[in-house]
Amino acid sequence: MTDLMNLRSVSAAYGKGQVLWDVAFDLKAGDAITVLGRNGVGKTTLIRTIMGQLAASGGHIYWHGDEITEMRPHQRSRIGIGFVPQGRHIFPHLTVRENLEVGLSALARKGFEGPRAVPEMVFDLFPKLTQIAGRKAGVLSGGEQQQLAIGRALAGQPQLLLLDEPTEGIQPNIVQQIEDALRRVRTELNVAILIVEQNLDFAWSFADRYLVMQRGRIVKEGRTAQDSADTVAHLVHV
Repeated sequence: MTDLMNLRSVSAAYGKGQVLWDVAFDLKAGDAITVLGRNGVGKTTLIRTIMGQLAASGGHIYWHGDEITEMRPHQRSRIGIGFVPQGRHIFPHLTVRENLEVGLSALARKGFEGPRAVPEMVFDLFPKLTQIAGRKAGVLSGGEQQQLAIGRALAGQPQLLLLDEPTEGIQPNIVQQIEDALRRVRTELNVAILIVEQNLDFAWSFADRYLVMQRGRIVKEGRTAQDSADTVAHLVHV
């Protein structure tokens, strides 16, 4: 069976400053991988390069065996890659429902033509969004905005969901709700999830595999069931 995504010796730079160096790993459908590391080691750069927001300066990215290294972000969205950036980037003057409808633009791919409603599974995963569907997104709490941002990405029915610091600044009870929803996304929808995270407890309770980055390179990787969080804590904590 073909992997969902493969990275092979991927490098990236901002101008003349190289940030990623020869990053390589594989993703299968339903995988849950967390990317760990201190601030400034290239985690967000990695996830932006996978999404196409930053062009790779070297290496190759494959999707179902086909190379997508030169593909634009909106094209990657339409082939099934969803992205929830750090800070969420919701549209504050649109309602919750209108924000979710923005996510439907990713369905403009083969087999998904024509207008569609926000999938009911989004509201099933995040029941709070049903209650506040008519509210302007800008007045929501941080936890509600995070649920909205994830729901918007899921409205495009991705096969891979990229999340950058999804628990940052979120109350513990909301973090648990998000974890429960993402676990269902994996098990019920078979969506692969790649999370950039600082919260080791969350990372270890949710992810199957971990990648630790230093200075733009993956320096350690393994399975959370085999290694304790203590084995990587010294590489992660700022």
